[in-house]
Amino acid sequence: MSTASATQRQQTIEELQSKEYDLLVIGGGITGCGIALDAIARGLSVALVEMQDFAAGTSSRSTKLVHGGLRYLKQFEIKEVAELGKERAIVYENGPHVTTPVWMLLPFHKGGTFGKFSTNVGLRVYDFLAGVKRSERRYMLNPAKTMEKEPLVKAKELRGGGVYVEYRTDDARLTVEVAKAAIEKGATLINYTKAENFLYNEEKKINGIVVQDLIAHNAFNIRAKKVVNAAGPWVDEVRTIEGKQNGKHLILSKGVHIVFDESKFPLRQAVYFDTPDGRMVFAIPRNGKTYVGTTDTFYEGDAREMNIHQEDRDYIMKAIHYMFPKVKVTDADIESSWAGVRPLIHEEGKNPSEISRKDEVWESPSGLVTIAGGKLTGYRKMAETVLNKIAQDLEKRFGISSKPCHTKNIQISGGDVGGSQNLDAFVSKRTKMGVDIGLSEEEAKHLAHHYGSNVDTVFEYAKEKHPVLPQGLYAQLLYGIHHEMVVHPNDFMIRRTAYMFFNIDLVKQYKDAILDEMAKQLQWSPEQRTQYEKDLNLEITRATTAL
Repeated sequence: MSTASATQRQQTIEELQSKEYDLLVIGGGITGCGIALDAIARGLSVALVEMQDFAAGTSSRSTKLVHGGLRYLKQFEIKEVAELGKERAIVYENGPHVTTPVWMLLPFHKGGTFGKFSTNVGLRVYDFLAGVKRSERRYMLNPAKTMEKEPLVKAKELRGGGVYVEYRTDDARLTVEVAKAAIEKGATLINYTKAENFLYNEEKKINGIVVQDLIAHNAFNIRAKKVVNAAGPWVDEVRTIEGKQNGKHLILSKGVHIVFDESKFPLRQAVYFDTPDGRMVFAIPRNGKTYVGTTDTFYEGDAREMNIHQEDRDYIMKAIHYMFPKVKVTDADIESSWAGVRPLIHEEGKNPSEISRKDEVWESPSGLVTIAGGKLTGYRKMAETVLNKIAQDLEKRFGISSKPCHTKNIQISGGDVGGSQNLDAFVSKRTKMGVDIGLSEEEAKHLAHHYGSNVDTVFEYAKEKHPVLPQGLYAQLLYGIHHEMVVHPNDFMIRRTAYMFFNIDLVKQYKDAILDEMAKQLQWSPEQRTQYEKDLNLEITRATTAL
């Protein structure tokens, strides 16, 4: 029986070895988890392995927007804009608790990337292509109204602004909720398990993998009729298990974001703005913080060991001071930050911002299906494309038929709140329930929005008391361990709660108590606790210190 409990990890490993799956997915980012959900919903048996934690790579380090790809209009990628815009609405309806519509201001200045005409036409075309509903269509502002909308915007040579809707998300929670939805339907998913080799049949076709359990440090085999490589920045690494690869390959683009408290950067309106070098950057208010990004530079090295350098900070600071001259922030005001990579399909002679974000699927002679590129917003459609290809092969080679894709109408875990139009009422009702068990109104509201329809289970844990941890935080930790495969403190601090990025003081205050509770729940050895504490402190340093 599939489980999302970290305390039943050995049971999951035994299940993975017990049968041959129709499909085995390598990679637990949004793409891999989306493929697992689509496959299990079609009636296929599915396993997924992830060498780190779910969403540990690109899927927890984006700009945290499910957006429609406005920037692609500049590159005339019309198909991408149309598809991403429509997918955005589907992502929102299937998981409204992890996706929030926000009005985005696009100010335009004399000599900037966008002018009044191009902004007006661009946003009108965007609304049309993306199928934006009437209540969320763009509108234009004169300079005075633009400054009224966001007083921090540069007034000098301001010509006006366009306002349109983007969708803010928690990228890692979106990924985890998709993973949990796949598990709830019967898929078997596991983190900290690395694909090290392929297994082959007598026809030299891949029929499974050899994996290394990075927690228990032992190897085992998983058998499957088809294997898909959805390892994000590591797809080339997976491909080279078979030897040197020719043809398409990835190039990595590094993106950095920095976070301020709203007292230092009191942004009240999300803004998409020009930088001095002609790129576009986001500044977004979120729960008492403002975050700004992203950079876009080629990156070489291990994406698991990515640090933020002073030049990354300097670039974003320069952009802030250029567009928000009244904001006098310095490096000392940066509370937290994150760096991630975008895996792009190499295009000769182009800089990172020019390379297309489109996804591509290809298959090796031995049958390994690889998907690379793409956007967070388009994860469901990417999964559909991959599964359509795999379903044909499964029927042709093995006589296994499957249903057509229907993830368009499948709610992700936590999404059963009665649709987006009922979210506010749901949160209000659950907030009252949380207050009744002793939570503050603010804490109860946060949990209801964070966990959606799973919050009732979180509230059950909130009835338990801990000598050090606050009631809500303790409930989140227990829920994470028993229902969201939290194995490592960084899983909890970064990818289940985002506290590392948006409440780092809480991380520092309660890290020892959280480590102690996890050691008890997961029966760590003293050596494991020491190592996990070291790993957690390293991530705190990465979030707060530039090299």
